Amino acid sequence: MLADAVRDAAPAMLRRLGRSTYVEVGRRSAPFRLTPDFILIGGQRCGTTSLFRALMQHPQVVRPTFHKGINYFDVHYDRGEAWYTGHFPLSAVARRKVPQGSKPVAFEASGYYMFHPLALTRIARDLPKVRLVAMLRDPVERAFSAWKHEKERGFETKDFLAALGLEESRLAGEAQRMISDPTYRSFSHRHHAYRGRGEYLSLLAPTALTLGRHQMHIMYSEDFFSDPLGEFSRLAEFLGISRYDLTRFDRYNARPSTSMPQRARQELTEHFAPSRDALEAFVGRPAPWPSLE
Repeated sequence: MLADAVRDAAPAMLRRLGRSTYVEVGRRSAPFRLTPDFILIGGQRCGTTSLFRALMQHPQVVRPTFHKGINYFDVHYDRGEAWYTGHFPLSAVARRKVPQGSKPVAFEASGYYMFHPLALTRIARDLPKVRLVAMLRDPVERAFSAWKHEKERGFETKDFLAALGLEESRLAGEAQRMISDPTYRSFSHRHHAYRGRGEYLSLLAPTALTLGRHQMHIMYSEDFFSDPLGEFSRLAEFLGISRYDLTRFDRYNARPSTSMPQRARQELTEHFAPSRDALEAFVGRPAPWPSLE
């Protein structure tokens, strides 16, 4: 049995060793590697994995070597710029892989960047020319989907109504502690923010003031899933890459449909309704969500 356990663990161990070796080599060769032209910043449970997979099909787009998300600007910022750049391919290698006459366009993604209290500030400071792509989902449905996600992963033990009731106390002071101590990682801030991660306007508007709204492309998840080719074409135009018709489009990480408690739906609906008009004005078009009135 011990031999079986060792054998079963070996591939994962080798993968981890391969990743760490590659990143260390990448750190040393950072000046010769790509840096991201755009970053998919979330939100969580809004379809970012599906969009990431769609972007991977484009012949000009280059992803990090091992992970969808490097999580540098949120939880690994202390590892330094060279560590971050080490996750991207060598520029010369990437140029040979894209169609002749085009240039590689590198990106990464993290569903936590939008919500982490320091991530977007760090991005704007370190990559002032980067473009940001955000996906927004009906915040009522997003909250319930996030709870199901955390429950399935074992990070949530309460029922949905109880979790909503505990959110304020669980997150109290956590963002400020993260700002005061950049090495601090808050479990509840990352895993228990069901309302908080849906406060899209307050999360995105400050970055629009620093980077500029023109460097941000905001998509509604529901529009993307109902018309992936149209939404992908608009995104390609924003990124300055060629139009590309997806050969396939799949939806990833969907959770089985279960009914949200009516009391929770009403509570969330009332919570998010006052900010909807301002959010739609910021995005520049109406949200395809049920009325929040």
